[in-house]
Amino acid sequence: MCQITYSDMKDVVSKIIYFIIIILALLGYINSPVALMLGFMFTVLVHNPFKAYSHKAIHHFLKIAVVGLGFGMSIKETLQTSKDGLSLTIYSIILTVSLGLLLSKLLKIDLKLGHLITSGTAICGGSAIAAISPVIKANGKIISMALGIVFLLNSIALFVFPAIGHALSLTQEQFGLWCAIAIHDTSSVVGAALGYGDEALRIATTVKLSRTLWIIPLSMFSMFLFKTKGETIKFPYFIILFIVAIIIHSYHVLPEPATHYIVLLSKRLLVVTLFLVGSTISIKDLTSTGIKPVILALALWVFISVFALIYILNLY
Repeated sequence: MCQITYSDMKDVVSKIIYFIIIILALLGYINSPVALMLGFMFTVLVHNPFKAYSHKAIHHFLKIAVVGLGFGMSIKETLQTSKDGLSLTIYSIILTVSLGLLLSKLLKIDLKLGHLITSGTAICGGSAIAAISPVIKANGKIISMALGIVFLLNSIALFVFPAIGHALSLTQEQFGLWCAIAIHDTSSVVGAALGYGDEALRIATTVKLSRTLWIIPLSMFSMFLFKTKGETIKFPYFIILFIVAIIIHSYHVLPEPATHYIVLLSKRLLVVTLFLVGSTISIKDLTSTGIKPVILALALWVFISVFALIYILNLY
């Protein structure tokens, strides 16, 4: 006779709760900050029953959702937004990478760890870390530490940025641009802009994706910096699908109700993604990093946030 243990029951209950939260997010009953917090609390209080699959799911869901958001954008607006954010993107990446290299040496941090944290801050969080790590041949422990710190700051940004934006009475254009430049990961950028307004969301998504393309020159710089050869540089191909979605919407290939529904589902899938991000944040990983990498990450984050905000307030 098969006997059900307490551990088995706990595992079944955790899986049921996990899927209930995902369903509620897809139905629109949970917003971005709550989803992230629920994911983190779920892991702390119970455990993530699908931890082995969560990172892959985040990777795929985020790309699908971002492509879906393209069905709500037009070519003209997208090109103008990319053009408007180009100079700030270039300045912020060059300054952040330079400061990151300097602080890593001053703080005597492992240069590969410092470079991954810097890359994640300068461009697009986890995606940049995942792309740069094989180029510089970083080991698993260093990659986990960098991801843990970046995910923690992403979580804080999701709550802090909208509050600051409202306090400073930032327009949707200003806030969307600020999010895209100063928040690390695309999921948190979109999550923060999602509740600020549709225009903020459009600008944040467009600028962040155009910023993601800078992974390629940064990868080449990283190969030169660490003197590595023969590594493949990954191109973010989903951006092409995002552009195709914009073209389809701009030329009304699909009826308006269909594109509206795709955008709505994409926004809700992003909320699900943030729940998954929260469920992968490990307190153990964060406490094992030590204080110096956290100081580096905070210093770079504060720098890029303040620099971008001052730039935006003066020019937009």
